[in-house]
Amino acid sequence: MSGNIHIGSHFDAYLAEQGELDEATTIAVKRVIAWQIEQAMHSSGMNKSTLAKRMKTSRTVVDRMLDASDTGLKLETMTRAATALGYRVKVDLVAP
Repeated sequence: MSGNIHIGSHFDAYLAEQGELDEATTIAVKRVIAWQIEQAMHSSGMNKSTLAKRMKTSRTVVDRMLDASDTGLKLETMTRAATALGYRVKVDLVAP
């Protein structure tokens, strides 16, 4: 046995021990949402300016929404983007 207490444990457990699980989860979720919106934009041939117009917002808001490191995404902004792209938002709570 190597004496490493983390061998065999889950990475989530390690992040929780370090107090970083919530932040890591937030960043991961934001990256997935940004990627999904970018994919929807690409599929529909829509650029950022057009999306901003359809959302009735600025291009800066769209840029922040697509910035994976900016975790300040509001549910309202995400919903408006999804609607502008012909999608809807689905949010689930899951047990750990």
